[in-house]
Amino acid sequence: METRAGDPGAFAQFDLSRVDSPAFVVDAAKLRANLQVLAEIRDAADIKVLSALKAFSMWSVAPLIGEYLDGVCTSGLWEAQLASEFYDGEIATYCAAYKPEDLEEICRMSDHVIFNSPAQIERASLILENMRAQGGGFDVGLRINPLHAEGEVPRYDPCAPHSRLGFPIDQLEDEHLAMVDGIHFHTLCEQDLEPLKRTWDKVFDYLEPYFGHIKWLNFGGGHHITRADYQREELIEFLQDVKDDTGAEIYLEPGEAVALDAGILVGTILDSHWNGMPLAITDVSATCHMPDVIEAPYRPAMLHEDQGEGEPVRLGGPSCLAGDVIGDYRLPVPCRPGERFAFLDQAHYSMVKTTTFNGVPLPSIWLWDSETDQLDLIRRFSYEDFRDRLS
Repeated sequence: METRAGDPGAFAQFDLSRVDSPAFVVDAAKLRANLQVLAEIRDAADIKVLSALKAFSMWSVAPLIGEYLDGVCTSGLWEAQLASEFYDGEIATYCAAYKPEDLEEICRMSDHVIFNSPAQIERASLILENMRAQGGGFDVGLRINPLHAEGEVPRYDPCAPHSRLGFPIDQLEDEHLAMVDGIHFHTLCEQDLEPLKRTWDKVFDYLEPYFGHIKWLNFGGGHHITRADYQREELIEFLQDVKDDTGAEIYLEPGEAVALDAGILVGTILDSHWNGMPLAITDVSATCHMPDVIEAPYRPAMLHEDQGEGEPVRLGGPSCLAGDVIGDYRLPVPCRPGERFAFLDQAHYSMVKTTTFNGVPLPSIWLWDSETDQLDLIRRFSYEDFRDRLS
């Protein structure tokens, strides 16, 4: 899987020695620029845009996100609690399956509670009725599976065969629509407008009989709107047409687009040797700090990577996992202990997926404003953070 991001932007001028290692550095100015693009789309199309916490939940920048967007979308109780505590605006919560003991609190905090199947809505009906009787003002939504695959990698495609995510659209009945206020679907991953339009063409015929009844339509995430080559004017026209055709409020839930190219992961070479090719062990771990490198898999872009014909070096992490390999790179620095390097576009997903497997320390988190050059340490993790996750 090839990343379609990796623009160094202002990080091209950032001195990596200003932070400790490993460290995530997020550029507040780039975040603002991304949010401004999303807000302009929102205003021009007269829709609502929510930030997906599953991709980027650095709550220290929640006030910044609240200046531009309409709220956030969450994936369960803990994210909903985080949203309720730190973020402004609406909260839309979707989970593949809710635990009954969590649902009351989720309803209390959320504006939209989106279910994965009509059967789960039926089982939750008494809880929903009770929460509404207590004054809960939440809507109920249903996630559908359009049965239209657009993903490049089945693992990341909610419409892959036998997917558990969403109710198959060809099973949708009048009685199911009668239970809900809105419909949600999420089928994209780092994609532009055409896959969304093709998906909507598939969905349209099934939902057209219910236009006028459906209060809102949520098109989920995966929209790479802030990427330079995204067809933004065409997106505005498309969203306006959908809004006119359906009479529904339209929501988008970008995650990556919020933090696209807004963060780097700084690392240090710890050791180097030779085994058929140059090897380097770093304090950045694929399995602990960038698990999508293994799961997708993909090769993260490196800041200032040498584009010449030098011999590539295989970079791997300090863990005991043999597969803790990041990739082969022509380094912009000598392959020797103490040298710094950085991977691009690491603010989204990498930060939220970090683990302390094998006792590997978590990267610290820094906020840099490339317009003012202000640099602030947001969080440095300690042994106690590792210890207290265990028992």
